[in-house]
Amino acid sequence: MIDGKSRRPVFVEVFFNILGSIRQPLLVLDYDLNVVKANRHYYLKFVSEPTETEGKSLFELGSQSWNIPKLKESLEAVLLDNAVMNDFVVEQDFECIGRRIMHLNASRVLYRKSAVSQLILLSIEDVTDNELHKRNLEELVQQRTVDCVSAQEEADKRRQAAEDALAEIQSLKEQLEAERAYLQEEIKLENNHERIVGQSDGLKYVLYKVEQIASSDTTVLILGETGTGKELVARAIHDLSLRKNKALVKVNCAALPANLIESELFGHEKGAFTGSHAKHIGRFEVANGGTFFLDEIGELPLELQGKLLRVLQDGEFERLGSTHTIKVDTRIIAATNRNLEEEVRKGRFREDLWYRLNIFPITMPPLRDRQDDIPLLVEFYVGKIAKRMGKTIEVIPTGVMDALQHYHWPGNIRELENVLERAVINSSGPKLRLADELKKPSKELCTISKTLAAVERDYILQVLEQTRWKISGKSSAAEILGLDRSTLRARMSKLNIQKF
Repeated sequence: MIDGKSRRPVFVEVFFNILGSIRQPLLVLDYDLNVVKANRHYYLKFVSEPTETEGKSLFELGSQSWNIPKLKESLEAVLLDNAVMNDFVVEQDFECIGRRIMHLNASRVLYRKSAVSQLILLSIEDVTDNELHKRNLEELVQQRTVDCVSAQEEADKRRQAAEDALAEIQSLKEQLEAERAYLQEEIKLENNHERIVGQSDGLKYVLYKVEQIASSDTTVLILGETGTGKELVARAIHDLSLRKNKALVKVNCAALPANLIESELFGHEKGAFTGSHAKHIGRFEVANGGTFFLDEIGELPLELQGKLLRVLQDGEFERLGSTHTIKVDTRIIAATNRNLEEEVRKGRFREDLWYRLNIFPITMPPLRDRQDDIPLLVEFYVGKIAKRMGKTIEVIPTGVMDALQHYHWPGNIRELENVLERAVINSSGPKLRLADELKKPSKELCTISKTLAAVERDYILQVLEQTRWKISGKSSAAEILGLDRSTLRARMSKLNIQKF
C-alpha cells in the first residue's frame, strides 16, 4: 500500500510515527546521507528545529553538524555491505551543547528494492557523563598505580636502608662487644695507666718526639731494650692523638703461638679450622677507629708479615676462612727490642715491611743511661707497691739509692720494679731494705764487641743459675726478668739456652 502524497509505503510512515515515541535521539538518513526525519528527542537534545535539519546533509547541519570523516565512511559501508554499523563513538564540539561524547549505531532499512530507496536509522546516545566518569576512573587507577609503585619503591628503599642500618648496628655491636671483652682483659693486667716518670735529657727527647707525632696518623716504630717502657710510649702517643676516645688495642707477637697469632690479629670465621666453633673478631677489627700496638713486632712470623703489610698499605684484610675483604681505619704503633735491619739482612724480616714501619722511629733509652731518673722511679714504684701491700715506706737510705743508681739494669725498668717489690716485702719498718745483692756489671758484660743477643743470653743464663733453673713461680727467673713464662721459654729456645 502506497501513500499517494509522499509516494512512500504506509509502513514507512508508520515507522516515522513510531520514532517519535522513542526516548533517544534518532535520525533517518537517505542514500545520500541526507536527513529524512528526526524524532522529537533529537531536536530537544541538539536544540534545533525540523527546518534546520530535514532535507540537509548530516555533515551540513549547522550547529549540530557531524564533522567526523570516518563517520561518513562507516555509514556508506552500512548501505553497501552491512545491515548494521558497528558501534561508533565520536567526540566533538557542538555549537549549542558544547563538547559531547556520542555513541552512534546505524542500521539499514529497506523499503524498496532499488538501492536509492534504502534508508539508514542512526541512533544517538549521549555517553559523555559515563565516558568522563570512566576516564576519571582510569586516570584515578593510573594515578593510584603510579602512587602504589612509588610507595613500593619508597618502601623498598626504606627497607634496604633499615637493613643497611641494622647491618651497621650489628657490626658496631660486634666491635663494641669485642672491644669490651678486650678491655676487660686489659683491666685484669693493669689497674691503672702508668705515667712515664723521669726528667733525664734522653727521656725528654722521647717525650718531645711523642708530642711531635701524636696528632697525626703516621706509623710509629718504638725501639729499645726489653723493659724500657715502650708500651708506655705507645699509650702516650694514643692519649695525645685524635683517636684517644677509641681503644688502644695491643698484641704481644712473642707471647702468642705462631699457629694462633693470625687468628688473633685478623679473626676467623666459624669452621675456618679445627676447633673454631664460632666466629672470632680479630684485634684489627676491634682497633677500627683507634690505635693498634704491635709489641715485639720482630717476633711476627714471616708468613704473616705480608698480610700486615697489606693492612699498613691499604687498610684491608680477610678473616681466616673468609673471602670477604674488611676495611679498617687504625693507626699502627709497633715496638721491638731487635735490630730489624739485621733481621732483614738475615732474611727473617721483610724489607718492604721494615720500610713501612720505620717512618718515625722513637728509641727508648735504657735505664743505665737514665741515672738521673732512678730516684724519681724508685720513689714512684716504692709508693705504689707499698700502698698495694698496706705498708708505709718513708726512708730510702743513701746506700740503697747509690746501689740502685750504679747497677747496670739489664732488665731495665721492669727489673727495677721487681727489685723494689722484693725490697718492700723485705722491709719490716719505714726504711727500705734491699733483698737483692746488686753487683756492678762484669767486664765481660760491658765488652763492647758483644752483640745484644749475646748479652741477653749471658744475663738469662746468670739469672737461671741464680734461681737454680726455676723458670716459673715465686722468685723464679721469669719473675726476676719480668717476663711471662712462655716468653722466657721462647727466648731460651731462640738463644739456644739449655740446662746441661
